[in-house]
Amino acid sequence: MTLPAVVLGLMFVGLIAYALFAGADFGAGIWDLLAGGTRRGAQQRDLIEHSIGPVWEANHVWLIFVLVVLWTSFSGAFAAVATTLYIPLTLAAFGMIARGAAFAFRKSITTLGMRRLLGAAFAVSSLITPFFLGAVVGGVASGRVPAGIAAGDVVTSWVNPTSILGGVLAVLVCAYLAAVFLCADARREGPEVLAEQFRARALGTAAVTGAVGLGGFFVLRADAPLLFAGLTGRGLPVIVLSVVAGLVAIALLVLRRYAISRLASGLAVTTILIGWAVAQYPYVLPPYLTIDQAAAPRTTLVATLVALIVGGAILVPALAYLYTLFQSEHAEHAEVGSPQPR
Repeated sequence: MTLPAVVLGLMFVGLIAYALFAGADFGAGIWDLLAGGTRRGAQQRDLIEHSIGPVWEANHVWLIFVLVVLWTSFSGAFAAVATTLYIPLTLAAFGMIARGAAFAFRKSITTLGMRRLLGAAFAVSSLITPFFLGAVVGGVASGRVPAGIAAGDVVTSWVNPTSILGGVLAVLVCAYLAAVFLCADARREGPEVLAEQFRARALGTAAVTGAVGLGGFFVLRADAPLLFAGLTGRGLPVIVLSVVAGLVAIALLVLRRYAISRLASGLAVTTILIGWAVAQYPYVLPPYLTIDQAAAPRTTLVATLVALIVGGAILVPALAYLYTLFQSEHAEHAEVGSPQPR
């Protein structure tokens, strides 16, 4: 494996981490939107806020990591994506800002009208942000981002069947991950009825996601033939593994094995992303720019790799400790507290 491929692979690990952890956060906001009225949805929103509160800001570290590595080590690809897909990227950035501000301010506002307004801003931005990010992935994967500054069409690069498919799948995957993650939190934190509600949502979302994914192959065959060939060629074993992991996750949800179903669900999403990477290898911007062509000089890559190793040795244990501590505090709360509606 070449040095550029190693650096890009490490960046892709960060992209997977962002998809899993931030994806679950975005999905929680989607369920906040669908929770119902102020009184009927109070318990669900309380659980959502309590579950994502300590970690939602930390999850965006992975996005910053991905952007910095792409900008530093593959600046040509970064420039092409940023100048061709600046509309969905800007809309996604506005969505992240609106989501974060609304989530933070909603806690300190006491008037019902403002809380509803901020809650709506948080929930709607949680829906549109993953859609635009998925549309960006669709634009890149379908070969609509050529190398060069603003060389692609700024509208059709993301308003096309593959990008719409990518956006819809991103929203569905986020909602699915959040429902699976919230099942275990609901069992610890609240009445069993909450866990059952999110279990039903996870199963329903899994069915819809599977149907859209299956139909998506027909979209890709017509709109992105190179990506379709890669997914049904060398990427097929990874896609099959994703399907198997997804079925295992569904079975575990049916059996109410929520903690293990998180792992299976995470594996299903991870292998989908790996399948996309395998399908378009060795291109960063298919079919225009390969990994080696897009890579920075060797000295830059070596410096970046050293920084990633040193930084990862500090960051990864810190984040792991944060997630572990958070889950431990939840467990202690469940042991000493009363699992009654709040």
